[in-house]
Amino acid sequence: MGSYIPSTVSQQEEMLKEAGFSSLGDLYRDVPEDLKLQGELNLPEGLSELETAKTMRRIASHNKVYESVFRGAGAYRHYIPAIVKSVVNKEEFVTAYTPYQAEISQGVLQSIFEYQTMICELTGMEVANASVYDGAVAAAEAVSMCRSPKKKKVFVSGAVHPDALKVIRTYCWAAGEEVCVLPAKDGRTDLSALDGEATCLYVQQPNYYGVIEDLKQISETAHGFGLTVIAGVEPFAMCLLETPAECGVDIAVGEGQPLGMPLSFGGPYLGFMATNTKLMRKLPGRIVGETTDTEGRRAFVLTLQAREQHIRREKASSNVCSNEALCALTASVYLAAMGPEGMKEAARQCYSKAHYLADRLEEAGLKRVYEADFFNEFVTVCDDPEALLAKLDAKGILGGLPVENGILWCATELNSKAEIDALVKEVSA
Repeated sequence: MGSYIPSTVSQQEEMLKEAGFSSLGDLYRDVPEDLKLQGELNLPEGLSELETAKTMRRIASHNKVYESVFRGAGAYRHYIPAIVKSVVNKEEFVTAYTPYQAEISQGVLQSIFEYQTMICELTGMEVANASVYDGAVAAAEAVSMCRSPKKKKVFVSGAVHPDALKVIRTYCWAAGEEVCVLPAKDGRTDLSALDGEATCLYVQQPNYYGVIEDLKQISETAHGFGLTVIAGVEPFAMCLLETPAECGVDIAVGEGQPLGMPLSFGGPYLGFMATNTKLMRKLPGRIVGETTDTEGRRAFVLTLQAREQHIRREKASSNVCSNEALCALTASVYLAAMGPEGMKEAARQCYSKAHYLADRLEEAGLKRVYEADFFNEFVTVCDDPEALLAKLDAKGILGGLPVENGILWCATELNSKAEIDALVKEVSA
């Protein structure tokens, strides 16, 4: 790293002398000796580019890459057009930083503006932010948007993703709020325990078990108690189902990983957030807006930044200080490459292939736990999930995820009929 430090030894000595220190060690004289590193770091010698490439390939060889995947549960394998990687790997995008200076950041600002526009089209909402870290953070940030000094309780459906629930609990614990989990009945959210003592209700569509919720009825019931409705939505499902806006939802959030991002061993992923104009100023992070310059030409600026760096800390609705800009750009390029019809076609294939998989598994003796309709995921009974999944693993098939009542299966447009039939053959054997 020495070659990347711009100041020379003589310049460092001059700065130390000016600051009243005799050496770099003297700079840390107030740090107790037992906390200081004694000797050199236990690090191996540096490697050449060729040696580094070989080392990385050796490490990567330990990963098991499945050709046939039937697991989702929040992260999904989809086809990604080649143009997506080609565009987002351009140096000007990869190295871009926060666009504080609008006059030299028009490209990045436009990419974020286009992303926000597409998220609004997908969800039907009126405004979207520049993204947050992942879907679980988006859910927790949406709950924070509803915070009230008079009410210290929030409702969360028991049929949401466990990771989202954990992050919501963490946020609420720090804010002194109580999280009340509504039980799931027959795979759907049971609203019988709702009351008007909370600020909001968070549900998921489709929910963690793959079941399609009656989101419109949920919104009407929750609004009757004066609750703000937050829906965690799956991007492809929104191409076939009614949008959150059409269902009366106040805030729509979700995981953007399906929009052009590979599984990548868990990240980086993307959290999207959209809402109506009434709640616009409570959106965390930043919002890019469109305007005109002094010569009347189209231009882009950071319009709203409701975070503690820009307003008084106690008035900030969030402490999210950045966004997943490159992932948001990836989603934009993916959505542009797919287009509305491409997205709908992929969604239709997810739906039809998942239903074909469910029918074939039922023939093999694995019946669905919930009779309600589903999008691309569903739960089947299974006496010994671990044994079945190990059997499939030996054949190079990544089966569903073990859950409380059995196995949560998933199918996307990448699962062919031949793959599904091969899976069922192993299940039946």
